[in-house]
Amino acid sequence: MNIADFLAPDGWLLQSSGPRYVQLRHRLEQAIAEEVLPSNSALPPEREIAGITGLSRVTVRKAIQELVEKGVVEQRQGSGTFVREPLARVEQSLTKLTSFTEDMRHRGVQTSSTWLERGVFLASEEEIETLNLEAGASVSRIRRLRLADGHPMALEHAALPLDILPNPIDITSSLYDVLDQSGNRPVRALQKISAINLGAAEANLLGVAEGTAGLRIRRISFLENGRTAELTRSVYRGDAYDFVAELRLTP
Repeated sequence: MNIADFLAPDGWLLQSSGPRYVQLRHRLEQAIAEEVLPSNSALPPEREIAGITGLSRVTVRKAIQELVEKGVVEQRQGSGTFVREPLARVEQSLTKLTSFTEDMRHRGVQTSSTWLERGVFLASEEEIETLNLEAGASVSRIRRLRLADGHPMALEHAALPLDILPNPIDITSSLYDVLDQSGNRPVRALQKISAINLGAAEANLLGVAEGTAGLRIRRISFLENGRTAELTRSVYRGDAYDFVAELRLTP
């Protein structure tokens, strides 16, 4: 069935089924789920959808905008609106201390990074307090966009004491691989996970609409001797991650 026949209003556009833009959004989602509109295909122009359905262009535009905000479709400047390729969800254990690179490597996924910041900087008050540094101390900072098979997955911002990571330029892929080689790999961590709606800057980097659901994670990692080694603040796409923990009954 072609998309024009699928969007013909008989049978789905009903007076008693709620707002018309919501009905159209559901119909378009159904077309995508049933691959009448397959991944990477273009939606018909607003004018064409309005002509097929008998709806106003304002109604059509509102339905499509909701699909954009849900991350189902994307608007490409000068080209139109396209169905996004579905992103495979990743399950990450909350009981194992691993790096992003290690997580993806175990799944056979190729990782890459877009560097946003990498160097030695004067420590912030939060970094001084968390990493137990003296006032005026400096830290190594790395801030990057993490990608898996070319898909943006997470924003990562890590700060470490200079004696643990003297030269942040050494980090080309996995931070933990470099720390392992120097004998400074963390063995324990505390994580706090919060649900958020992504702001404009974060959403733009992660390739989703502003306001999309995300996860903010603050992790403090420790060496075997108990010393604080790392403060990491990350933002993950909510549509890409499931965090999983095994729970046991305490005797």
